Amino acid sequence: MMASSTPNDDWFQSAAAAQIRSERFERAELLNGRVAMIGFVVGVLTEALSGHGIVSQITFGVFGCN
Repeated sequence: MMASSTPNDDWFQSAAAAQIRSERFERAELLNGRVAMIGFVVGVLTEALSGHGIVSQITFGVFGCN
């Protein structure tokens, strides 16, 4: 039968948890960067097709600017 966790086991558990959190943050930042790049490309393509700049695209619906 195993005894309750020792201080050495606690250290290992906290180190493993820290590594998992670090990997999750790294993947989240990678996804965030990819989504930002896709958004930028979509904005540039929309500008090329419609003739409206990025600022005009953002404010068009909100302020009714042409």
